[in-house]
Amino acid sequence: MKYEQYAAKATRFGFGEALVVLGERNENVVVLGGDITGSVMTNYFKERFPDRFFSIGIAEQNATTIAAGLALSGKVPFFASYGAFCALRNADQLRISVCYNEANVKIGGGHSGISVGPDGATHQVLEDLAFLHALPKMTLVVPCDYLEARKATIALGEMDGPAYIRFGRESTPCFTVEETPFRLGKAEVFREGNDVAIIACGPMVWEALVAAEDLAKEGIEARVINMHTIKPLDTETVARAAKECGAIVTAEEAQIIGGMGSAVAQAVAKNHPVPIEFVGVTDTFGGSGAPSELMEAFGLTHTYIYNSVKKVLMRRRGEWNELQEITSIGLNGQAPKNYPHPGELFPIDQLLEADRAAEARAAGESVAR
Repeated sequence: MKYEQYAAKATRFGFGEALVVLGERNENVVVLGGDITGSVMTNYFKERFPDRFFSIGIAEQNATTIAAGLALSGKVPFFASYGAFCALRNADQLRISVCYNEANVKIGGGHSGISVGPDGATHQVLEDLAFLHALPKMTLVVPCDYLEARKATIALGEMDGPAYIRFGRESTPCFTVEETPFRLGKAEVFREGNDVAIIACGPMVWEALVAAEDLAKEGIEARVINMHTIKPLDTETVARAAKECGAIVTAEEAQIIGGMGSAVAQAVAKNHPVPIEFVGVTDTFGGSGAPSELMEAFGLTHTYIYNSVKKVLMRRRGEWNELQEITSIGLNGQAPKNYPHPGELFPIDQLLEADRAAEARAAGESVAR
């Protein structure tokens, strides 16, 4: 089956719609909000089931603990907020109250990745996969598009145990359909090929498919694997890809250290070692900007996947033997520049001048009125 884009919609809408479906199927499903219901689409559930929605306020640690108590009392609680706050600020509560107790709590992490855009580094969670992947008993899912986010949320609501689903704010390509298989813990091959395997999650799956088509024009047939479930990892599919393709590139909209690529590398190292290259954020924080500009600045596009495939094939042929840092991406000299450190792109004097200019404009508009 060839996957083609037929629309564009943010994965957060799939999450919100699925909550209503779950609420209709199971009266024990409840939702906790943190003052941003409209952003993470929990307002859908709130409007449909107001008596089963609880506004906790901006108190992620409290919300997580309350969710654990509800779960241990027989409810199926979903708590959703920005991933930066419901995956990291509440780390202790997730570790002990939820995972240690194996509480049936579901966490929805919105505004994930670089593609949040203007909100900047404080709201662009990039370290969530690394932390959550290390938590015992945690199921971790990163859907590739709106429809898969809907399917994944329903699947998590019907399973038992701690779970986290990662979704985004920005519209991304819709390319899966109702008939596209989805099963927790089972990766799906979206494109066949035996020259190299590209294993991706989230919006990077579409980028992988685009890169694969570019590679095909050069006679390189890439197998594209949608690794929507990071934990439990589909080790069988990874090992088969290593054996049959002999080289792997991973791609994720998260830190390159400790995320999906690291999990794949561990599976490959234990079963069938082959050269691997990694596409992701290279040990840096995010920054403000238009989503598409940031994805390019941080090397999270099909171009970087394409270059990484070229490099991993060179390594397989023995044509590239240089020592590499873990965060090295693409061919030599083609690694992303990333976002400048605070103060480099916009020095403080420029920021102050911009503030003064804005105040002057505001004052002029007030006089004109």
